[in-house]
Amino acid sequence: MPAAVIVFPGSNCDRDVAVALEAASGRPPAMVWHQESALPPSDLIVVPGGFSYGDYLRSGAMAAHSPIMRAVTARANAGTPVLGICNGFQILAEAGLLPGILMRNASLKFVCRDVDLRVERADTVFTSAYTQGEVLRVPVAHHDGNYFADPDTLQRLQDGGQIAFRYCDAGGNVTAAANPNGSIENIAGIVNAAGNVLGMMPHPERLADPLLGGTDGAPMFTALAEAIAA
Repeated sequence: MPAAVIVFPGSNCDRDVAVALEAASGRPPAMVWHQESALPPSDLIVVPGGFSYGDYLRSGAMAAHSPIMRAVTARANAGTPVLGICNGFQILAEAGLLPGILMRNASLKFVCRDVDLRVERADTVFTSAYTQGEVLRVPVAHHDGNYFADPDTLQRLQDGGQIAFRYCDAGGNVTAAANPNGSIENIAGIVNAAGNVLGMMPHPERLADPLLGGTDGAPMFTALAEAIAA
């Protein structure tokens, strides 16, 4: 599985993702600096977490205009799977590859803790190793994870089955108390209409090895490796 991880000034989860990808596929990904204008041959592109450009202007706003994002957009539009995690989700939204925006957390505080996620879609290239309704325990670490979309966009997401993950409690109940950032409808991750672009605020790469304290994130990378190798 040739994979590429995009690296921006301020990325801090690029190596974490690279480790998870290599563990799942047996092959290290290409680490692509944001100023490059072309991508190597890649069956998967990951836009990792961090604080690209120090989160100036808006989180992801400057990174969305980096030269490499033109190539990422072209590959996404051609059907290549693209995974954006945390800051990567913000960048994909700013680049127009996913609808909606990521705003300041409702608490106006940085949130860093494990959260429970309910799998809403188990039929995508990213989530096929999970079951619909399954509850995962995955960390979040963000200040701007409050997902918002206007009513028409939200309706399209719901009607099109584009909501991939929701924040929930340990029993799978979607409640306000389980929402760490105020995200509308407890949305933690969405896919584009074609299903090949996923943006999510939680970090599956941070719980993808027993040494990290859990493995709920590992099946995402295993599913990607298997789907792309098929």
